[in-house]
Amino acid sequence: MSVTNETWGSRIGLILAMAGNAVGLGNFLRFPVQAVQNGGGAFIIPYLICFLLMGIPLLFTEWSIGRYGGKLGNHSTPYILDSMSKKPIWKYIGVFGIFTNIAVVAYYTYIESWTFIYVLHTVFGTFTGMGKEEVSLFFDQYVNLTGSNSGIPLLPLIVYILVLGVNVYILSTGLGGIEKVAKIGMPLLIIFGIILAYQGWTMGADFATEEFPDANAWDGINFLWTPQYTSLADPKVWLAAAGQIFFTLSVGMGSIQCYASYVKENEDIALNSLSAGFTNEFVEVLLGSAIVIPIAAGFLGLDWVLENAGFGMAFQTMPYLFQQWGAVFGAFAGVCWFGLLFFAGITSSLAMGTPWMGFMKDEFGWGKVKGAVSFGLIALAMGLPTVLFYQYGYFDEYDYWAGTVSLVVFALLEIILFAWVFGIDKGWTELNRGADIQIPKVYKWIIKYVTPVMLLMVFVGALFTPEGNNWSGAIAALLDGQFFSLDSSSLISKITHDDIQAQILLNPEQAEFFEKKMFYSTLARVQLVFLFLIITAIVWYSTLNRKRTLI
Repeated sequence: MSVTNETWGSRIGLILAMAGNAVGLGNFLRFPVQAVQNGGGAFIIPYLICFLLMGIPLLFTEWSIGRYGGKLGNHSTPYILDSMSKKPIWKYIGVFGIFTNIAVVAYYTYIESWTFIYVLHTVFGTFTGMGKEEVSLFFDQYVNLTGSNSGIPLLPLIVYILVLGVNVYILSTGLGGIEKVAKIGMPLLIIFGIILAYQGWTMGADFATEEFPDANAWDGINFLWTPQYTSLADPKVWLAAAGQIFFTLSVGMGSIQCYASYVKENEDIALNSLSAGFTNEFVEVLLGSAIVIPIAAGFLGLDWVLENAGFGMAFQTMPYLFQQWGAVFGAFAGVCWFGLLFFAGITSSLAMGTPWMGFMKDEFGWGKVKGAVSFGLIALAMGLPTVLFYQYGYFDEYDYWAGTVSLVVFALLEIILFAWVFGIDKGWTELNRGADIQIPKVYKWIIKYVTPVMLLMVFVGALFTPEGNNWSGAIAALLDGQFFSLDSSSLISKITHDDIQAQILLNPEQAEFFEKKMFYSTLARVQLVFLFLIITAIVWYSTLNRKRTLI
């Protein structure tokens, strides 16, 4: 085992890097869509409660676990978790902390490449004069490899490899390079966000047209910020809010533990974790909610937004809307928007490389360059199919299993380890050692009882999602002694491809396409399982290597 002396250069660098890890594409793309799909203001109260009862406890837990393992010379979750218990099983549960990062970065970097190429298209005026449908078609052709490639065959693949290469280069410079990117990227991201949010807050009904006479940005803002207390009784909204916490804080991945493992033994983690967490919330709640939905409502009306809100709006709708501000300011707004997304993406993807590099450094003595290049090659091997077979759901399979299910499972297991195996008293002492603030003692109780129960409810809710996400009806059926029908989006239905089978029944004329989608979805799962088994085997081999070193 090789012990590294690498540490963060400054406290602000650490906080910005941690915030950059959390602040990602989900803050600007997923959060507003989740809010719209779950009733706007009805979503905000459960979301904030989940942040306090699940998000903050998980941040406390992962920072504590990371610093504790780091002082013993461990910088990735297999041996960080192993150091907290005598049971060898925890070392293999720690595999999730490497697996998830590699699997997620494989497709996450592809989204980064979209933001990068869209900055260039905006600068060169590609979208000038395009209608709304043309801009939407441009994106569809790009991701489906059927056009929008500027005459360069497989341009999306080339741009993807380029952006992945930039990640690898920065990772090869170590924590210093990551810190520099965070110090530049995070302030620029916030500045770009403030500029666009200001537009969203001030455009009002100035851009209403004959086609959309009721367009008003304030309708979008009011929809998102008018609390609806009835949502407190809706399990569907609570599950959506809890799920968003995972996406927004990057908990359950293993990257926070890795970053925290480079914190000095008695350096504060309590205030640092809160600072990083609240920076993320500022970006998501104040900036993320003030851009896509208000601007779209200001041009197209709230009804259009409610009907069309989705992940693709960022690329299929926003370039068209920016052009309505005029050629010059429209281009500037486009650069701000896609530049913001690029910085949000790269500060997160860089964090995903550190667990693999930390593990290979600790266990096999690999240097930064070797660790970064090997990470890039594995990510490329995993990511190529997500580019080539995007239209057949390869991307979506990675996002669901690695970017959703894996996070919840790992977070649940690690908080059980921290609070019940390692022990909440020892965990609380570790969290408060060197702390610059006094954490309310109620969090000791929350970490031990409330957060694990909430995580278990999220997992069970995903496992048995009722048809139409109608939790009220499902609970009523159970109280009557009857079981409810599962939705095609439930985890159980996903495993058996019920969601795709349902699409075949609804669209028999597209049966051939959906059968291909089923084939590639299965292939994606096989690839993910293979990756997990390979990493498990490497961890197992490292235990033999450690034993040989001790002899």
